[in-house]
This record gives sequence, structure tokens and C-alpha cells, in this order.
Amino acid sequence: MRLAVLGLGFMGSTHLKALGSVRGVELAAVYSQDEKKLAGDLTSVHGNLGGGGGKVDFSGVTRHRQLDDVLADPDVEAIDICLPTDLHEGVAVEALRAGKHVLVEKPMALDGYGVDRMLTAATRYKRTLMTAHVLRFIPAYVALQQVLEGQRLGPLRFAMFRRRCAAPGWSGWLQDAGRSGGGVFDLLIHDVDMCLHLFGKPDAVSATGFADLPAGIDCIDAQLFYPHGGVVSVTGGWHHPGAYPFSMEYTVTMEGGTIDYSSNGRAPTLYSPDGSETLLDGGARDGYAAEIEYFIECCNTRHTPDLCPPRDSADAVRLMLLVLEARNRSGRKMICRL
Repeated sequence: MRLAVLGLGFMGSTHLKALGSVRGVELAAVYSQDEKKLAGDLTSVHGNLGGGGGKVDFSGVTRHRQLDDVLADPDVEAIDICLPTDLHEGVAVEALRAGKHVLVEKPMALDGYGVDRMLTAATRYKRTLMTAHVLRFIPAYVALQQVLEGQRLGPLRFAMFRRRCAAPGWSGWLQDAGRSGGGVFDLLIHDVDMCLHLFGKPDAVSATGFADLPAGIDCIDAQLFYPHGGVVSVTGGWHHPGAYPFSMEYTVTMEGGTIDYSSNGRAPTLYSPDGSETLLDGGARDGYAAEIEYFIECCNTRHTPDLCPPRDSADAVRLMLLVLEARNRSGRKMICRL
């Protein structure tokens, strides 16, 4: 599968690194309006996971400066959209219309109208559409998914998903809520998507928090209420620009045990009611490589990406918007009708 990567910022650089260990894919083209990056110099690229972009050899790779040229390129079979979120909808729809398969970075789009247009285009033009919700492919979260399969631990009692970092200083568009949706929307949609995947759609939500994007603060503590009585807390956000470290963690308490993980040194572990503890193995594959390889496999086989369905990604956008509306209402419980 001949792939074009659109955008050579933090996520574009991350995807390029992952491509080196992905089977069945060839980097056919890249798109950027930054001449230095098109020359393969990504040393200015930084992100919340550390490490710069380094130098990349783009010899033999077509370098596009106009989006229309990428979409018209007959050597490109699929595109990987790593552009600002406000561009996702328009570029994805045009790419699908042009007969390209589309992998699009999360969030899928900024609103329900945008995700519906993308879903409709994928169906109409019979091409694979997948949102790069990498959490579904990261080993610590694969381990959680595996242990909850088959509901052998019984019903959900309580869960907490937390993700936090400094306000990003590497991409100015992220601080523009009109382009990114804001810090909470961009960052915690990872965890909202995971909740939808593991527990389904909640009956209601509530949230509190604070947002001051110019100051680099955008935080939330949201609760998702489920029909079986379980409650999930999704919390975190941006905590000032600069040195504040990135971290992610979860604690999931089921009737038959608690699963706990933190990127700060706690491996995924199942704590059982009998007092025993079991380390969980979700594999060691890089999550970005795994998600891209899965996308390529779905393109080649024309199978729906069941491990990361686009309709789930669309629901994650809608649920994030509802959670942010609940924050604006200072904790008022709101019915969820996804």
C-alpha cells in the first residue's frame, strides 16, 4: 500500500518513525508547506512524549506543497492525515472522493456534522476510513481490553482514566480552540474513546473544571454514569506550559478485581479479591506501528476496521462535546443521547 503522510509536525513525525516497522506499506509522498521539513529536517519537531523529529531521508519520496496535488497523485493509494483538527473533515472527505483510503489522527473532527460527512463519504466512495486512536493499540491498554473481554470479572463498579501534560508549546494551533477544540478535547478524547470501547455509551455525564487556554490551563474532572450503576471518572488536561510532565494512568474496578496502570512505573496489574496480583501482558509492539499496520491490513482486505470503528470515533467526538458542555454547567448532570 502506497501511503502519503500529510503534515510533518509532531504526529506526522511520530507516524513516519513508526512506518519503519510496518509491513506492507511504502511511503510514497509527504505534504507540508514548510520547506525545511520537506527537505527532511524535522529537528524542530517536539511533542509531549519527548524526542525531536531528527533527520529523515525523503529521497525517492514525492514532496507535495499543495493538498490538491496529493489527492491527485496516482501513486498514492492511502493518506495519513496528521494535520490540525479543523482540517480533518475537509481533507478526509476530498481524499475519499478521490478514491484514497484515509487514516486520520484523533480527534476525528471538531463536531458531529464533520464526523457524519466523513462517515457518509467513506460509505459512498467505498474506501477504508479509520481514526488513529492509538490507545486501542498501546500495550498497557491492550492488556486492559484483554482482561475485560468476555466480562469474566463481572460488572463495572468504578473506573478512573487520567491523562495530563503541559500545555503544548510546539504547535500554536493547539491553543486555538477553533482549530483544536481545546486541550481537554484534544487530549482526553483518548480516554473517552477507551470508555466507549470498554463500557459502551453512558446514560448521563457531569463535569467540573477550568479553562484558560492563553494561560495554558484546560482541566476537567468528568463522570460518566452507566445504566448498570458503574461510574467512570475521566480527568486531567493541560497544567501550564513548560516542564510539567506527561503521564497517563487508569484504575478499573470490576466486581471480580481491580486493574491498575500508570505510565509512572506501574505495569498493568490485576488485583483479585483473594489478595493475589497478576501482571498483565499486552505485548510490546509500538502502538503507532500497530495501528498503522492494522489500517493497511484493512485497506488491503477491504475489511471494516473493527478494532477501531469510525462510528466509535464519531461517538467519541460527540461525547467529548457533551462533557465540555457539562463542564460549562458546573457539574450539572446531563442526559447522554449519542
